[in-house]
Amino acid sequence: MIMATNHFIDVHVLQDLPPSNINRDQTGSPKTAVYGGVQRLRVSSQAWKRATRLAFGSDLPEQERGVRTRRLEQLLRQGLAAQGVDGPVAAEIVAAVLKTLGIKAGKKAELLSYLLFCGKAQLTEVVERMAALAPRWEEFSVKEREEAAAAVGFQQILSSGHSLDVALFGRMVADLTQLNVDAATQVAHAISTHAAPSQFDYFTAVDDVDEEGNSDQGAGMIGTVEFNSGTIYRFATIAFDQLVENLADPIAAISGVERFIKAFALSMPTGHQNSFAARTRPALIAVIVRTDQPVNLVGAFERPITSREGMMAPSLLALAKTAHEEARRWGDEPVLVAASYAASDEKSDAALQEAFGDSLSLTDVVARVAGVLQERAIA
Repeated sequence: MIMATNHFIDVHVLQDLPPSNINRDQTGSPKTAVYGGVQRLRVSSQAWKRATRLAFGSDLPEQERGVRTRRLEQLLRQGLAAQGVDGPVAAEIVAAVLKTLGIKAGKKAELLSYLLFCGKAQLTEVVERMAALAPRWEEFSVKEREEAAAAVGFQQILSSGHSLDVALFGRMVADLTQLNVDAATQVAHAISTHAAPSQFDYFTAVDDVDEEGNSDQGAGMIGTVEFNSGTIYRFATIAFDQLVENLADPIAAISGVERFIKAFALSMPTGHQNSFAARTRPALIAVIVRTDQPVNLVGAFERPITSREGMMAPSLLALAKTAHEEARRWGDEPVLVAASYAASDEKSDAALQEAFGDSLSLTDVVARVAGVLQERAIA
């Protein structure tokens, strides 16, 4: 039995990014934002949601993952081919079934007008139902084909049995609002805790062979790459009751929370990684389970951090002080506060302990969250 009280799992992360460009805009520049009157490094929520989704899905069985694509026709035809149905019959069945879905085609007929996010298990069920039509498809009249395609029940299949990533991040279908899935997770844009102006890397690429076939010491290509660096604050929150509703299974929801926390903490967007190898791990991850509302603590950095001895230590201190003061000022009584961090000095360590308790391993943080959800959400 699920308790009526809502549970929100807030995840706070502080992390250093070395020179990098993991999330660029339409001009190739690192994304930025003005906050607190200064330009900050920014990584969009979409970039980190995708990185998180790919990270927690890497060890999931194929049928428990989701796929987001405009090439639904292609996937369904491939599925039918694997079932031994190919050629014109497969093409006709897929076209008929997709028509019942009611989503408009894009400029290219083989593409949907936008990306559709669905579970692979859902697509497998659709393919199996379509394959069952193949032996008699050519015998059907036009009306019988329409009825058989409708009987596949594509919309009904997409309305339940969601994969974890669909349940967490939701689905919005403008043409068919009945297929919408309310996201159980919100992810904030990550921003640097301090001013972070962009910089430029001038590079040359040497051509290994000259006109005579010898090693050439000259530049074969010259260019620049824009980058920035900084200490960033990241925040995400999970509405546990919404996740349970989306998955229709509280045990699966608890497992999903565990996977999300680990993946959100350890994932990294992939932009320009071959050039910068910005593969860092957080200096702090704090998880707060609440029953009132999610609380983003980015206000700790509205006044940009300034320091000549590194940005992480004062950022840790600012976050700890803000978390402690917010809890005191608003009378917060969270269900759980658990954190893993590396303090750089005694002052920061004392403040972090006061705000978040002793530092634990990430494994222990996740285990405590799961334990609380099991105790309070399942009777």
